[in-house]
Parts: sequence; structure tokens; C-alpha cells
Amino acid sequence: MIDLLLTAGSIEYDDTGTGTTIVFLHGLVMDGSLWDGPVAELSGDHRCVVPTLPFGAHRRAMNADADLSLPGIARLVEEFLDQLDLQDVTLVGNDTGGALVQLIDSPRVGRIVLVSCEAFDNLPPGLTGRTLALVSKLSPGLLGVFMQQLRLRFVRRLPITFGWLTKRGDAATVAWIRPLLEQPEIRRDAVRVLRAAFADRNLLIKAAERLRSFDRPALVVWAAGDRVMPPEHGRRLAELLPQGRLVEVDDTSTLIPLDQPTRLSHLIKEFIHSS
Repeated sequence: MIDLLLTAGSIEYDDTGTGTTIVFLHGLVMDGSLWDGPVAELSGDHRCVVPTLPFGAHRRAMNADADLSLPGIARLVEEFLDQLDLQDVTLVGNDTGGALVQLIDSPRVGRIVLVSCEAFDNLPPGLTGRTLALVSKLSPGLLGVFMQQLRLRFVRRLPITFGWLTKRGDAATVAWIRPLLEQPEIRRDAVRVLRAAFADRNLLIKAAERLRSFDRPALVVWAAGDRVMPPEHGRRLAELLPQGRLVEVDDTSTLIPLDQPTRLSHLIKEFIHSS
């Protein structure tokens, strides 16, 4: 892990491999390990850059005055791309990371991949998102009490937590909740992030309209049976994007990087090489 100091605070990131640059963005209460499977397959001939964003599973607390709204974190990613001087980036986002991709406006981005993510009016997303919206009303201390319940596997597998997000990624979720259990300053960040994330329910409706003018290559990869991110939204996003193409993936929940890493890696590689 490498530390990078940005305006909002210090973030950690992994930088692996050489070649065409891919930057991977994760969702709420997750970290960059979401992408471990795809990175292992892609880093042989691509440069894979994976920041851990301040979404509640991070380990470096943000500055007290940091803007932790979704637009604020989108600007943080833009600053990240600038500081590393990344060019012709393939920007890939899953879950809330895909929402960020829709909000980012940077000439450094050459193509985008949206992987089962929030879009249109699905904010907060599904039953899982509505649970996070309710949890955001807790104080940081009570959030810690709530998160203690997720030490139990059967609680992590409930539809209101990670159960509808991944079929095979329970081990990853155990690591994701650890900073919230152990670091009071991360719990404070998480409350700020969650409250801000759902404050503007029209945010992604407005972002979708801007996608009509994204004239660069775009791939939409969606879980065919997704119960958190409606498959219809994947189809609509692909239709909105001038160069959009849709692929639906079977036998996976929302977190395709955990459930189908090899399939997703092949799709990303094929997309980059053909665009």
C-alpha cells in the first residue's frame, strides 16, 4: 500500500503492473480489496491502480473539513488522477464506485466501465442501501454497536447487510468492517459519508443526463439477477452512452469482482483492446 496526501487527507492505494492504466473504484463500506481478483488477472499487461476511498472501510481518517459527499469524493478521485499524472485511464467502478464514475469529469479518462452500480433514482440502492441510510442516523458510537453484530456470519449474509451484494465474498466483508469496529475516527468519517451520500436523491438522475455527452468508449457490465441494482438500469445506461455496450453476467450478485472475477477481467481486457 502507498500513501498519497490529497486535499481531503491521506489515502492508500495499490499500483501494480505496467501498460494501459486501469483505475478501480469500490463502494460504501468496502476497500480496494474488492478488486483483488480482477487485478491479479489484469496486472500482467495493464497498470492497475486501486485507491481505498474514504467510504467507511478506509484506515486513514480524513480531515475534519473534508467534503465527504459523493460529488466531493468524485473530486477527490479527479485530484488523485492529477497527482499521479495518469493518462488515458480506463475508469472502472462497481457499486457506489460506479456512481462516482458517473460524477467524474476529467480529460484523463479515456474510457469507462460501469459494473452493477447505483444509477438514476436508485439512491439509496435497494434494501441494502436503505439499511445504510437508516444506520447513517446513528451517532458514531452507536454505529460501532451496530457494526459489532456483523461479526456474525449469518448477520453479514442477511439481505439488509451484504447478503444480496455477494454470493462468494464473505471473507472480504469480514476485513471491510474491521476499521469500523476498531477505529473511532473511521466511524466518524463513515457517519459523515453515509449521511452525505443519500442527501440528494436526484444526484444520479442529473448525472445520467450528462452521460449523453460522454463520447468515449463505455462498457456496462451488470449482474443479470441483481436484486440491489436493477438490471433495467444497466440497459438504460448502455442506451444513454453514445458508445455504450451492455454485457449481463450470470451467477453473480452486485459485487461481480468478488463473484465472477475471471469473467469480469476478460470483459475489461477485451473492451480495452477493442476501443
